Amino acid sequence: MTLNAELGAFLAAIPQLAFAGEPADFRAKMDAGMALRPVTTPLPRVEDRTVPGPAGAPELPVRIYAPESPEAAPGLPVVVFLHGGGFCIGSIASHDPVARKIAEQVGCIVVSVEYRLAPEHPFPAAYEDAYAAYAWVREHAADLGGDPDRVAVAGDSAGASLSAAVCLMARDRGIAQPVFQLLWYPATGVEGTASQRANTNDPLLPPDSIAWFGEHYFSKIPPGAAVPYGAVALADDLSGLAPALVVVAGEDPLHDEGIVYAERLRAAGVPAAVEDHPDMSHGFVSFADFVAPAAAATAGSYAALRKAFGI
Repeated sequence: MTLNAELGAFLAAIPQLAFAGEPADFRAKMDAGMALRPVTTPLPRVEDRTVPGPAGAPELPVRIYAPESPEAAPGLPVVVFLHGGGFCIGSIASHDPVARKIAEQVGCIVVSVEYRLAPEHPFPAAYEDAYAAYAWVREHAADLGGDPDRVAVAGDSAGASLSAAVCLMARDRGIAQPVFQLLWYPATGVEGTASQRANTNDPLLPPDSIAWFGEHYFSKIPPGAAVPYGAVALADDLSGLAPALVVVAGEDPLHDEGIVYAERLRAAGVPAAVEDHPDMSHGFVSFADFVAPAAAATAGSYAALRKAFGI
């Protein structure tokens, strides 16, 4: 497999990520860079607020996007969006362009969630935050101008893993499933795959990054201990979950585990499609504003959400 030339040139022109030191320092540099990035998808409604976190935890910052005012378009479908970053970096600011694009392209409200990050808040903090945000949106979608019967989850990388876990947690805890789960290049807990062995040159997810993320996020987990919901493809039972689209990138070490997860969903009776982009790298969705082939690779995702929402 060969990385798309336009995407490769774009990635080569930006500073390479060095996965060393403390995640807090990395986050500060990422946020400083994002502050310089122009808004490429203006929307009439962008609102920052907080929502309740899990019991005993602080409130969660969220950013709400909508392509129309509630008065002009009441009852829009809603996407709960969970950003990537290996559970250690990333924020509603770093993924602001992605959330904006979902709202614009799908015609929906997006609630982007600032879940807690490691190492300050190791596993399972992010999972409990993601579930709490989803449960709150289910209950309060109408207050946001949305349709409580049309709520989906979506995420990229670690956020895709959280989105998949939210579906399992919702089933196990007795609340309604999302109408759809959009999973961009999720980590699903499958080890020893061919893509992990072969794709060691992915610019956005080199081998040292995977070890760095794991070292910080699973720091409190003894070796060999179970991580409930932390490895969705290894769950005993995947039945009764929301229909899924799993989007994978050919140059990504996580390519194969995304496919394995989709296969396991289908084996459990869950409708699950795979969209494979052989010449894309991990993280390509974040560059859709600047790289035309990356933008083209997102079109199927938006179409799948629109279909799930009946629009």
